[in-house]
Amino acid sequence: MADKKYESLKIENIVASGVIADSIDLAEVSKKIKNCELNTKRFPGAVYRIADPKIASLIFSSGKVVLTGIRNQQALDEGLKIIMNSLRSAGVSTHKEPKVATTNMVCSYDSGKSINLNKVVVTLNVENIEYEPEQFPGLVYRIKEPKIVALIFSSGKIILTGGKKMEDIRKGLDFLEQKLESIG
Repeated sequence: MADKKYESLKIENIVASGVIADSIDLAEVSKKIKNCELNTKRFPGAVYRIADPKIASLIFSSGKVVLTGIRNQQALDEGLKIIMNSLRSAGVSTHKEPKVATTNMVCSYDSGKSINLNKVVVTLNVENIEYEPEQFPGLVYRIKEPKIVALIFSSGKIILTGGKKMEDIRKGLDFLEQKLESIG
């Protein structure tokens, strides 16, 4: 599915979360697992960083986990396997099958042409657009369906976030490009 239209669409970050155990003794885990830090004065969970694939995971005593820094589904699967094995080696009774799913994707896209953001605001004149160049150089466009937030920059670069799968991101991008093309 190497569509030329989406050639510059790139995943920058995937966040996934879910449940991997009924409960976790974070003090015990942080002592036994290398690169796993616990500082309850600063944060209620343990931070476990793995190098390959490069993922940061937040592990909570409730058995919940949040993974970030993921670049693709393969990295998510590999990283989750490493985390589960590390926890099991540290004596944690984990679920046989972790219930972890993507909760947010951040992608970048280069439209290849500059965009007049003032013209976008004036022409579209919709309530789901925010543009205050004194505060932030990009235009914020909240797409209702699929629920995607796009940051549009005058350089033609676009950041899309909020999707749970690439299909959501592509649909959001298609909607956005239609709107931008209608402006001319």
